[in-house]
Amino acid sequence: MGLVADIFNEDILCKLTGYSAIGHVRYSTAGSSLLKNAQPFVVSYSQGGIAVAHNGNLLNAGLMRHELEDSGSIFQSTMDTEIVVHLMATSRSSSLVERIIDALSRIKGAYSLLFLTEREMVAVRDPHGFHPLVLGRLKGAYIVSSETCALDLIEAEYIREIEPGEIVLIDDHGLTPYKPFSSLNKFCIFELVYFSRPDSNIFGRNVYAVRKEMGRQLARENPVALLVMLKSLLYLLRWG
Repeated sequence: MGLVADIFNEDILCKLTGYSAIGHVRYSTAGSSLLKNAQPFVVSYSQGGIAVAHNGNLLNAGLMRHELEDSGSIFQSTMDTEIVVHLMATSRSSSLVERIIDALSRIKGAYSLLFLTEREMVAVRDPHGFHPLVLGRLKGAYIVSSETCALDLIEAEYIREIEPGEIVLIDDHGLTPYKPFSSLNKFCIFELVYFSRPDSNIFGRNVYAVRKEMGRQLARENPVALLVMLKSLLYLLRWG
């Protein structure tokens, strides 16, 4: 538990082995900030080991958890993310993608998900496209990120946004897209207002440009409110 820069310093990064990885910087919304709720969430089940990283909230998490516990599932955390893994474990489908589809067909809510096994990585964006999820490439390897700024920082090539309702499988054979769920575009406005970095491009727009235009529109509609906001900002900058 702690800051990314403190945990993954240069010495630790140099000692890491392997050819694939997923990471997650958690903003606690479901489940308390405890080590057992840290992501990626790693478990072993009948199909082998799997790691999961999740950005979002599942609306029917409580109901699904009760149903799974009643059927014998034992949870190790208080995160809604773990529900997805338990639903996958109950699926009778043979492939990882099919098990993910079975699990998510019972889930309601917002989710951008990354799954990692020894053989494959799977990226998923919910049908609403509530949170952004982008696909990039660097030196022959595929990269999936919540924001384009992460690609810029490592000088990776931006390919495209993963579409709402899309599943992308990445393995030794390359990249395979699936579209099991229809797109129901309902983007989260708070991504543009607060969550995303200004230099990112999400939902087809540059975050900084959108925020700048919001300020212009506020000035047109309510100049007094804008003046109050600017005075508050100047006060914070001066006095902290």
